[in-house]
Amino acid sequence: MSDFLPQLLQQLFNGLSLGAIYALIAIGYTMVYGIIGMINFAHGEIYMIGAYVGLVTLSAVGVQSGLPVWLIIALMLLVAVLVTAVYGYVVEQLAYKPLRDSPRLVPLISAIGMSIFLQNWMALGQGARDMAVPALIPGAMRFAGGDGFEIYIPYARVLVIVVTVVLMVLLTLYIRNSRMGRASRACSQDMHMANLLGIDTNRVISFTFVLGAMLAAVGGILIALAVGKLNPFIGFIAGIKAFTAAVLGGIGSIPGAMLGGVILGIAETLAAAYISSEYKDIVAFALLVLILMFRPTGLLGKPEVEKV
Repeated sequence: MSDFLPQLLQQLFNGLSLGAIYALIAIGYTMVYGIIGMINFAHGEIYMIGAYVGLVTLSAVGVQSGLPVWLIIALMLLVAVLVTAVYGYVVEQLAYKPLRDSPRLVPLISAIGMSIFLQNWMALGQGARDMAVPALIPGAMRFAGGDGFEIYIPYARVLVIVVTVVLMVLLTLYIRNSRMGRASRACSQDMHMANLLGIDTNRVISFTFVLGAMLAAVGGILIALAVGKLNPFIGFIAGIKAFTAAVLGGIGSIPGAMLGGVILGIAETLAAAYISSEYKDIVAFALLVLILMFRPTGLLGKPEVEKV
């Protein structure tokens, strides 16, 4: 039992880094839902595309280019967020804008179709096989935990957590203080009234899709660097898990997306460590069922209140 605490700390760190990625993706779901009341099920594929764009950028620059690692990663992030911003805008224009006045089921089916299209689009372009991502940030911090157990904290996963925290703080400040952020909050409360007050609601909706896509791209690159491989199908399960995190925290609430991502990541990691890795998905979706049964608005969600 003397090594129980070190093992628990190791799993909590692993869960926190995984939950940070879920939170980045979940924000896209929660912002879109908070403003137009719809779920963008193609959002997970934007995450996947961001990871691929980062890998292509890395291949173009070259690991042996002589550039500092931080500059290579910054270039990967910059190109990925720009490309996925375009994808986010196109998805909104093609799969959502023409269907805003349709019954809710219609844009949902459209989003699922867009998800399948993007999966196969990337599989045709890059191949359906796993692709290796070079380890740009090797090494880890190691701490003795007793009885020979060693707490292992990879630098790549530390980067995931640090970047996520910084982005969350910046996003919160932007939504709270910027002109577009105030417009987004107004649209989330009453779209028609915001339109009457002169707010360009079409621009706000497009901005929401673009911003969510950019955050998802950052998550895609960070997890690719941490895990070391990717394929065209990583976006589907990650998107479903992030949607679960958004519902868990309270869909429509940005703090809820963050909280839900962390809780889900830790729950999955602990289930894999102390039960079986085959049960981690069961635990994740069991949480979704329980929260829908006993608190449908999520942990931080509140009906009829400002959320975005």
